[in-house]
Amino acid sequence: MPMCARYAEGALVLIDTDVLIWLFRGQPSARKAIDKANSIELSAITYIELVQDMRNKEEFRLLRQTIHEHEWEILPLSENISHRATVYIENFALSHGLQLADALIAASAVESGAALLTANTRHYKVIPEIDLKMYRP
Repeated sequence: MPMCARYAEGALVLIDTDVLIWLFRGQPSARKAIDKANSIELSAITYIELVQDMRNKEEFRLLRQTIHEHEWEILPLSENISHRATVYIENFALSHGLQLADALIAASAVESGAALLTANTRHYKVIPEIDLKMYRP
């Protein structure tokens, strides 16, 4: 099982959707957790989930502005990410209820060598290769 620990300041971090939702709701602890990372990535899946839940164009503008201002990279899906996510689903969907979006986000983190900052560690804890970093709102 992966360890949940604090990541070293300056580490490469892929931010899970839930942490960004807390950020956009104005949770100061989310900003603090994100600011510890030197380099931030978002899975394309996280970006899509956020856009899908936008209530209006202003929220969408704020999302795009935040990504641009902080120079966050949106990590596209690749053949390797797709393959790894498929293996995760084959191994953990029936036994642990792993869902498609979480498998793709986890695979993105593992493939890019990033720690995954999330408040939902239970979604990912079955994946042995993942470097989980717990966010607590």
